[in-house]
Amino acid sequence: MDVGVSIIFQNKERFRSDYDVYQNEIKLARLAEPLGFDSLWTVEHHFTDYTMTPDPLQFLAFMAGQTQTIKLGSMVMVLPWHKPVKVAENVSMLDNLSGGRVILGIGRGIGRIEYEGMGVDQNQSREIFVESANAVLGALETGQMEIDGEHFTQLPRDIRPEPFKSFRDRTYAAAISPESSQIMADLGVGILVIPQKKWEEHAADLANYRARFLEMHQQPAPAPIAACWVVCHEDEQRAQELARTYLVDYYVEAAKHYEFGGSHFQNIKGHEQYAKWAEGFSEVGTDAVADFFMSLQVYGTPDQCYEQIMEIRRKFGNNTFVGVFSYGNMPYDEADKGMRLFAEKVLPMLKQVGDVEQDAA
Repeated sequence: MDVGVSIIFQNKERFRSDYDVYQNEIKLARLAEPLGFDSLWTVEHHFTDYTMTPDPLQFLAFMAGQTQTIKLGSMVMVLPWHKPVKVAENVSMLDNLSGGRVILGIGRGIGRIEYEGMGVDQNQSREIFVESANAVLGALETGQMEIDGEHFTQLPRDIRPEPFKSFRDRTYAAAISPESSQIMADLGVGILVIPQKKWEEHAADLANYRARFLEMHQQPAPAPIAACWVVCHEDEQRAQELARTYLVDYYVEAAKHYEFGGSHFQNIKGHEQYAKWAEGFSEVGTDAVADFFMSLQVYGTPDQCYEQIMEIRRKFGNNTFVGVFSYGNMPYDEADKGMRLFAEKVLPMLKQVGDVEQDAA
């Protein structure tokens, strides 16, 4: 199994200076390759304390210059917020700079504060995403882009530096709603699973995605990537205490950023699934939903973390696991110790695990 680390730059309630967050998160990022992790990831978000990575490719380029072999993943680039030709150029440039180490993660995003701040109509987000994704993925294969679409127009132009190897086997998309899973199957990209709903709902979405992918492309879908928030500690009780504090911290900030308790999703086209979640969120409250989110993540002793990751693998059939070790206002010494302990005790066991064969039936 491949195992990665994601660095998310959260600064809950401006507990620290943004500069302090960046310097400490970069220290954690620099540990990933020497500790033996296979990939290093970051997210894209704007304007709030939730996560502060407005340009994931800039961070990954910075890390490319300080590493040799580790793969570099975006989790995810939100395509409706960018001009397609610039996405294709910047991704190709990073891939050339890093010697082909990029894993491209894409998505459409759901944050109202971000859509409004970027001046993009969220009602059109699904259509914009599909148009952009087709243009970007096509350009990364052919080295050329031309668009005459509803949302973008691009005169024929070469992508320089030109892409030098295919992205088809290393492009993934975050898909939370069943509709998004079907779109990703049509696009021919893998699925990045971040557990946020009941296991059986994720499993049903993946089953439908795999069936659609096989129908559209006459080959099995790639194995999904699973990403979870992690607390690893030698003492089980201390691990639970850390998880209770900082996983809940993280989710409270996420709920604030996405306005999960609001009613605005009902008025946004293509966000029906999120409207249902928001209604349920309002009924049970932040604390209950945060507890549910916590139950989906990975925390405990090294042996417990290993067993939980293997259980996720049994549910999802993933061959890659990505862990987030620093979030909320977790002290950086705790994040550092947890990441090092995971690398020492859990990582070697996971690397002995063979790949799950993907069903071609």
